[in-house]
Amino acid sequence: MDYAEIGQTIAQLRKAKRISQQQLCRDIHIARATLSNFERGVSPDIGLRKVLQILDYLGHELVTRERSPFPVFEELLREKHSGR
Repeated sequence: MDYAEIGQTIAQLRKAKRISQQQLCRDIHIARATLSNFERGVSPDIGLRKVLQILDYLGHELVTRERSPFPVFEELLREKHSGR
């Protein structure tokens, strides 16, 4: 998962909880333009600490796990389309 996907996930979580960008930004002290750009994947210019704070605010957390030795579906599609 990259920063753009994390931004999209945050947007989905925020909307599901009916929290506006304005409310979230006010409560965690970031500019609305920063959050908007992050959610849209336009400019992922936001630090990990702030991402963790946003996730915590939304009742979620970032979890890591060991990478599987087997390719995921998206990787298989990329290989197919790249002609490998």
